[in-house]
Amino acid sequence: MSSAATIMERPRATAAAAAQGVALAVSGLTHRFGATRVVDDVSFAVPAGEVHCLMGPSGCGKTTTLRLIAGLETVQAGRITLGDAVIAEPGHSMPPEKRRIGLLFQDLALFPHLSIADNVAFGIKGDARAERDAKVRRLLDMVGMARHAAKFPSQLSGGEQQRVALARALAPQPRLMLLDEAFSSLDASLRTEVRAETLRILEDAGVPTLLVTHDPEEAIVAGDRVHVMQAGRLIQSGPPDELYKHPVNEFVANFFGPTVRFEAKTRGGLAWTPLGMIAAPAQPDETPVSVVFRAEALHLRPDYNGTGQAGQVVACRRMGPACDLSLKLETGSTIKIRKPVETPHHIGMRMGLDIDQRYTFVFPQ
Repeated sequence: MSSAATIMERPRATAAAAAQGVALAVSGLTHRFGATRVVDDVSFAVPAGEVHCLMGPSGCGKTTTLRLIAGLETVQAGRITLGDAVIAEPGHSMPPEKRRIGLLFQDLALFPHLSIADNVAFGIKGDARAERDAKVRRLLDMVGMARHAAKFPSQLSGGEQQRVALARALAPQPRLMLLDEAFSSLDASLRTEVRAETLRILEDAGVPTLLVTHDPEEAIVAGDRVHVMQAGRLIQSGPPDELYKHPVNEFVANFFGPTVRFEAKTRGGLAWTPLGMIAAPAQPDETPVSVVFRAEALHLRPDYNGTGQAGQVVACRRMGPACDLSLKLETGSTIKIRKPVETPHHIGMRMGLDIDQRYTFVFPQ
């Protein structure tokens, strides 16, 4: 995966937008299912005008957190505020329909027996017919679906259905939008296009957004700020580029793309690995550590004189513009590195290695 700096999909929120104030604040949120604590003292805030991503592997608690915010689960401990209003805490829970929170899930749940216009109109309550119809036309025009108003969901593509679901979610004029793996059912090329368009529409509408995803690349390209969850706890929060370049632990480092890892012990502020000595100034001597290398840290070059640090190419698999190289080290172990096809290599070639320590991390085991 490319670094955060090279795969930005949308401009980040401006300081002026962030200065509008906090739209959503989650404080000390804890939730159990039976004896299992699935959300453990989670706190974060989403300022107005920003898109935040709640990211983590399946089962980490991110969807439960989303459901608590939406009012689909009752808060057991902690507090959730939206603007100046407390919408949930123990003993108090504002009904979901009064929270004015838009929901967009992987399962779009469009009504198959209703037309596209009627699906969107379903979320509009209390308006006169003419005013409601005008809102529906405006929303469908916003998402580029006005010409399909009389069709039914089964007559639309997946991307078109996604746009209709967004229009329906925007119909009640939500104060916050929650997206739960909303784009994961689309194929890769369509997912990128629909995601970018959806976030642009939400940004234009001024709706702060919380996107739940297990995909680190989606979090990097979509989020102004990313919150990483592991086993119910919030491990690290920050701008995507900060998390990519300065992960707080091995879990966060490994979540953002392929890495090469070695176990080592420190001595004199250094950790020895088969790829060379790595600076570890914060660790006392004899500390067991994990040394993690991102792909960007490893620069391969032909070693025609046999003096390099790396080893010998024993396998190569072409992956579009890149190759997955298997490199047998002098220690006998084998590592896999993805490199551009332009990197000179062939089976049996000996490779040297230069290390960029900006993308190398040392964590206590």
